[in-house]
Amino acid sequence: MQIKNVVLALTLVGCSLVACKKAPDNAKSQTADATQPNPSTQPSPSPQPGSTTAAAPAPEVPPPPPPPQPVVIPVGTTLDVRLGNGVSSKNNSPGDPFDATLAAPLVVDGKTIAPDGTRVSGTVTDAQKAGRFKGGATLDLALRSITLKGTVYHISTMTMNQTSKGKGKRTTAMIAGGAGGGAAIGAIAGGGKGAAIGALVGGAAGTAGAATGNRDISMPPETPASFQLSKAVTIQPESIADSQP
Repeated sequence: MQIKNVVLALTLVGCSLVACKKAPDNAKSQTADATQPNPSTQPSPSPQPGSTTAAAPAPEVPPPPPPPQPVVIPVGTTLDVRLGNGVSSKNNSPGDPFDATLAAPLVVDGKTIAPDGTRVSGTVTDAQKAGRFKGGATLDLALRSITLKGTVYHISTMTMNQTSKGKGKRTTAMIAGGAGGGAAIGAIAGGGKGAAIGALVGGAAGTAGAATGNRDISMPPETPASFQLSKAVTIQPESIADSQP
């Protein structure tokens, strides 16, 4: 009986020693856990230099409008003008220049290329005064340039050909390429039944010149005239009246 008591006492003592040993270990473990940082309470790390982050997509930008394109004035386009200085078969010679302005806007495909009043220039291509006893006078004109917003464009037109065949009679015609070359576009003979012959394009040039009593042809300032382009002309967008300056 005493032996059992001794064994029991020893057992209790051993258990007590084991419990005491585990308690400090548990305390140390809890202390170590307390010193560890809580990930949920830590601030987010700041981005390091050189690191990449996903950028927000840029908004879509509409494409720019297409640039304006040149305009081609086609062959056959009529230019209605008014002379700035007078010309005549008696006082002018081939090669003499003359000035004029557009009497009506120049429009191509609904776009105004040049307003009325736009400056144009031309030359006398032929001028022959009437003979004293026989022979009529000749006066041929053609446009050579048009100035659009300060830019001079060279142009070629059919020749406006005027001749007088007798006292008080005159014939006006447009000739392609120059006096005597190409084909007449139309003609108007002055006076009497000849007034019904043909029709000049635009009508204005048909009544442009006036044969004087000695059969010379005179076209004073402000005389209306019409010319047809014999070659197409390409006009740059910055020179077009409808475009912005």
